[in-house]
Formats: sequence, C-alpha cells, structure tokens
Amino acid sequence: MSQTASAHTDGPLLCVRDLEVTYRRRGHGTPALSGVSLEVFAGETVGVVGESGSGKTTLGRAILGQVPVGSGAIEFGGRDITAASVKQRRLLARELQVVFQDPYSSLNPTRTIGQSVAQPLVARKGLDRAAIREQVGKALERVGLPGETAHRYPAEFSGGQRQRIAIARAIIGSPRLIVCDEPVSALDLSVQAQVLNLLQDLQRELRLSLLFIAHDLEVVRHISRRIVVLYRGHIAEEGAAQAVYRHAVHPYTQALLRASPIPDARLQRQRRAERQSEPRRHQGSLPADGCPYAPRCPIAVPDCTAAMPPLSDVAPDHKAACIRAGAVPTAGVTRPRMGATPP
Repeated sequence: MSQTASAHTDGPLLCVRDLEVTYRRRGHGTPALSGVSLEVFAGETVGVVGESGSGKTTLGRAILGQVPVGSGAIEFGGRDITAASVKQRRLLARELQVVFQDPYSSLNPTRTIGQSVAQPLVARKGLDRAAIREQVGKALERVGLPGETAHRYPAEFSGGQRQRIAIARAIIGSPRLIVCDEPVSALDLSVQAQVLNLLQDLQRELRLSLLFIAHDLEVVRHISRRIVVLYRGHIAEEGAAQAVYRHAVHPYTQALLRASPIPDARLQRQRRAERQSEPRRHQGSLPADGCPYAPRCPIAVPDCTAAMPPLSDVAPDHKAACIRAGAVPTAGVTRPRMGATPP
C-alpha cells in the first residue's frame, strides 16, 4: 500500500507547519530552521537529510520539545504540542520516542540494560516489577537480543547491540512515532544494514511511524517512503523517495548523491570525477534574501540571490526550491546498481 500523503484518507500523525527556530547567543540570532513544513502519516517513514548545519537535528529536537520554537506549529495526533509543558511532554513520551546517534552515550553505563529499557514504563501505574521484567525481556527479544541479558551493563555490548538496546527502549511503551536522529552513522557499514533492516521490520510489524534523520541520502532512501532535503534550515527538495533519489533536480540534492559512499569502487571513482569536474564557485556569505545554496551552486544566476525561491512542483509528488530546476541535468548523477526499493 502506498504511504504517500496523497494515499491517506486520515490526517497526518505529525504535522509541522512553517517552523522557525533561531539560536541566540550574545544577543545575536542564527536561524536554524526557516519555514519548514512536513507531514508524517501513521505507519510511514519520512527521511530528513542534509549535511552538518542543515537544521535536521534541530528539527528533531523541536519536535521533541528540546529547543524553543520561534514561530510555526507542531501538531501530533491532532494536538498542538508546539509549547507543551513538562508534564504534557512526560505524557507525550508514551507516544513519541527517540533513538539517538551515539549508542555509547545514550545508555547510562551505571545502569543495567534492563533498567534502561524499562525507563519508559517505570512511571506507569498498574505495572508491577514482574510485569515490567516480562515486557523488557520481550522488547529485547524483539530487537534480536536474548531477554536474559537484561541484567548486563552497556559496556558488555558492541555498538550495534547498544543501538538495538536503545531501539528496544524506544518501542517498549508502544509509541506511535519514533524520531531516529542519525541512528546508524556511528556504526560500521555491515552493522548499519542490520539496524536499518531491524527498523524496517519493526515499522511494519508495529505500524510505527518514523522520522529518520541522517546525512547520507543513500541510507535515507533505503528506509524512507518520502524524503525531505534540508539546506541551511530551508527545504531544498522533497517528495517520494524514489523520485528524489532517481530524479533529483536541486543542485544540492545532486551534490549529496555524488557524496554518498557506495560499495562499488568503479562507480565511486566515477562520482569523484564528476564532483571534481563541476564548476567551482566562491562560497562567500549567504545571500540576504535569495537561495542559501546560491554561493555554492554551479548553475546559479543573478536572480538566485534576489529572492528565496518557493517550493514548487517539478513532478507529481516531487517539489524543489530552485528557479533553475529545469536546467539541472538529472542524468548526470551516477547511481549504483544496487539497493532494494523500500517496502
């Protein structure tokens, strides 16, 4: 069944509208997100991709209530959670969970993994210790770890196993949405694939919604139905995962594709040659009103710095914020002959 927004008859589980977040330091403000909007439906995985400083982690933190929102709105399950109180956030944690990037720092080394996994259940009434232990064991088994390992400590596990433990902690309370903030970037490639497959299996089995944040478009494409590409806090391109991946029209998205590592030495060399043959532009300072990618863009024209281009349709279920989208040679991006289409 298609999971694109157009295929849904019910409203979105998560709705972010015109989100603005600004970090302030010593009286100066640095915009982190500017007018970002997205939707995640029940049982859907939406990938958010961008390099460091793109605003992708800030987006996840804003949804989790970890950074203040300047303007815009965040709705979850039809409720406005933009400025939810601490008490409301505590209750919301039953439905909205997170898996962090670093499996070594996300678990308390002084607590057993059973204690860490049980954390979302401890505050719930009506659950005794035996019931909690049983649920912890089931959660660990669901992520591929023996339930009897609950008494062991994080130091006894590898990075991939620790990330499985973090996922068990996220799913134990039966949440509706999990924010995955770079959940595989600290893992070896072979372990990355295992964790991605686990997330996909859990997403189907539990009908979870995932907001999957990463810097690697190849990884995001593998797990996501829809992709949102962020650059300097703005949406550069968005749409169905295969449309964005196979027919990227924004120069920044194409640059991300060329930068993605692939397990094919010949194609990797070809991509490197393509990047090196591209015209180089002086990055300079960001334009005050225009496209933030213009100083880096190989096909920018003076109009690109005059006004921020709107996010416009370039194909069905595919949008880009680029006035020269039609001039971008999509066939110039070398893609590997590998990777399964996400289910």
